[in-house]
Amino acid sequence: MPIMEKVNIQINGMPYSVPKGVTILEAAQSVGVDIPTLCYLKDVNEIGACRICLVEVKGARGLVTSCMYPVNEGMEVFTNTPKVLQSRKNTLELILSNHDMRCLSCVRSTNCELQKLCRDYGVDDVDHFKGEKNVYDIDDSAPHMIRDNNKCILCRRCVGACANVQGIGVIGPNERGFASHIGCAFDQDLNDVACVSCGQCIVACPVGALYEKDDTDKVLEALNDPTKRVIVNTAPSIRATIGEEFGLPVGTDAEGKMVAALRRLGFDGVFDTDFSADLTIIEEANELVERIKNGGKLPLITSCSPGWVKFCEHFYPDFIDNLSSCKSPQQMFGAIAKTWYAQKEGIDPKDLVVVSIMPCTAKKFECGRDGQAAAGVPDVDFALTTREIGRMIERAGINFKALPDEEFDAPLGCSTGAGVIFGASGGVMEAALRTAVETITGEELESVEFTDVRGMEGIKEATYNVGGTEFKVAVTSGLGNARKLLDKIRAGEADYHFIEVMACPGGCINGGGQPVQPASVRSFTDLRGKRAAVLYNIDKKMEFRKSHDNTVVKQLYNEFLDKPGSHKAHEILHTHYVKRDRH
Repeated sequence: MPIMEKVNIQINGMPYSVPKGVTILEAAQSVGVDIPTLCYLKDVNEIGACRICLVEVKGARGLVTSCMYPVNEGMEVFTNTPKVLQSRKNTLELILSNHDMRCLSCVRSTNCELQKLCRDYGVDDVDHFKGEKNVYDIDDSAPHMIRDNNKCILCRRCVGACANVQGIGVIGPNERGFASHIGCAFDQDLNDVACVSCGQCIVACPVGALYEKDDTDKVLEALNDPTKRVIVNTAPSIRATIGEEFGLPVGTDAEGKMVAALRRLGFDGVFDTDFSADLTIIEEANELVERIKNGGKLPLITSCSPGWVKFCEHFYPDFIDNLSSCKSPQQMFGAIAKTWYAQKEGIDPKDLVVVSIMPCTAKKFECGRDGQAAAGVPDVDFALTTREIGRMIERAGINFKALPDEEFDAPLGCSTGAGVIFGASGGVMEAALRTAVETITGEELESVEFTDVRGMEGIKEATYNVGGTEFKVAVTSGLGNARKLLDKIRAGEADYHFIEVMACPGGCINGGGQPVQPASVRSFTDLRGKRAAVLYNIDKKMEFRKSHDNTVVKQLYNEFLDKPGSHKAHEILHTHYVKRDRH
């Protein structure tokens, strides 16, 4: 690694040596000096628009934006002078002059970056810039989220997430001056444009202008209905993130407490989506092998990320035939719950309510897709985000941190290490390789770890020798990266057998339904790496680490599905896709 050139600077009178070329904000953060921001989000939105991060630099004319201003040799920076503090306070008062301040009922109350800054800077005179206020209709047209522009502060983080990270760009600034607001082109409803429901705009938003549609009251109603049997399943990544909702450090494995909390909420069965992740792998590996043997459409592309699937339907319809026909683990769980499990338990599928705890707002959209009703009723009734289940647990008065560790219920709580790593980018690929390689070669793997496909890089490629044949794979996360990869394939510049695509950068551990962290954490902490490490550590400790070794999945095939890829398996576990308008 090349030696990074350093420069000597002073921050608030203290000398520091920092890398040349970094911004004042980055330099200050690296030496333990916090500079507040509202619009800045590293690699997402770096436009210097909010003016909260202004600092004084000796010799400079006026205050400078620390998120944009590079350091140089001998620079003297002051981050907390009276002039700086007053400037920040004035800016906050200006923002509040056109802001809906119903904080007590806001979903982001106590976790709002604007609220915290106003508290920190003693903003108590909300009438200082009293005048006209804009009033906007709330857009609740989309199945997954709500936009309330009355709380928007025009930071444009959501715009950066949608355009710069996801490569979609269905939202942006409309009008000019005081009339400026964030919306879709021609102020169309969000449901009328090519939004893929990924929710990355929500986790980028510093305030309560964007939030998921909350289904917790509907779930509580079902839990209190004596005619309903209500079961819940939790996605692989939730155990690595739910602790953040209760103040536990990023990277805490909270699986046992999560199970205990769900049981205390009154669910009749607490199960693990890892079970159906294993099932997905077996069906998908079988599909891959069949396509290779029979000259089917390649590359096979994973279908477990509904945001990616919708993106493909809107922007790359020519790749629809490449998509695996397998339902996602969420939908496979619901399909099996309302067929095999319901039969075993003697339950009418109409009386079985399936609730999923997901890292993803697109899962709300996925519940209502066509081809997702194996038993004649929706496979999954409600998909709650990590944030929603956190609010449910808190509202119920359950002390999450004090709970004992408990285990999932049988039979749909049985899983392998391959199932749990689904939550990180590369995990689906690695899980599939563990099964596909053994299926193709008929030999047991000496090592089940395919580390080439791990990590948080946007695009990863690997080639393996499988039974004497070169097997090329690619892994991508974040739809902007998916676009780059698919364009290379379209242009004939790349060729693969199997591709994993996750809509959210880093995979489900960074999903749009995960706990919201402030920019100070998202920009300067390895959030994705710490969350992913939880899943890989669980995998290492598992007795069974290959999906086809899951004993309950074997039982399921023996009793009900016959074999992977059977006619019955296709009826229950597979689906179809549609070409959508991109406008």
